[in-house]
Amino acid sequence: MNRKLKSHYDLTQLKQLTPARIGLARAGSSISTHEMLAFDLDHAQARDAVHLPFDSAAIGSRLDERQIQSICVHSAAADRTTYLQRPDLGRQLDDPSRQRLKSYQLPDKEGYDLAMVIADGLSTRAIHSNAIALIDCFQKQSAAYGWRWAPIVVASQARVALADEIGEILNARLTVILIGERPGLSSADSMGIYLTYAPRIGHTDAQRNCISNIRQAGLSPEKAARQLQVLISAAFKLGLSGVNLKTDKQSQQGITI
Repeated sequence: MNRKLKSHYDLTQLKQLTPARIGLARAGSSISTHEMLAFDLDHAQARDAVHLPFDSAAIGSRLDERQIQSICVHSAAADRTTYLQRPDLGRQLDDPSRQRLKSYQLPDKEGYDLAMVIADGLSTRAIHSNAIALIDCFQKQSAAYGWRWAPIVVASQARVALADEIGEILNARLTVILIGERPGLSSADSMGIYLTYAPRIGHTDAQRNCISNIRQAGLSPEKAARQLQVLISAAFKLGLSGVNLKTDKQSQQGITI
């Protein structure tokens, strides 16, 4: 096999393994019209994923169908433009939401084991497509643990750190936020999960664990739910999350993840 033919064969194999733009067809000194139009389409889908309105009411209705209690809240970013320009406001609740959450505090000092947040983030499309499927899988896998759940919080114009304030108000041992990830040119529907033990305002990303690329063409909701269940179990046993909670299948203080 000559070098040119072998190179083409290797490139064909690589294209079957990744949606990345490799080995694009060319027309003269540029890429082909087909490839250019495909790029424009993906770019438009990524932009749409950011600006698509978040249907929090529909998410709440789907939770109601499953007899899961939910609370709708909003960050201090009043609209999408403000949200994109002021990330700090997306990390804070607005005053009405803060008061609404306080009414769900438990009377005992123990609080909830788990507070889950569904947030639009930077890809509303990702949440519309993947959040409920993840919750369905996770509830089945975690049912045997007897964790005390807070009502699921559906948050609009939210950044990851908004879960810290939510968890602190609800006195939750741990928060999990499902959030739309920054859309790429081949993954406009990618959802991420961030887990934080002992959530408090002011936590950094080093104190969180992340499971990313949850979508039809990436990590399935079933596999993501299994990873999440293992991480939560380990976080509860070790009393921590973040960089000290390893996920490399090595034993850590008696926990194998």
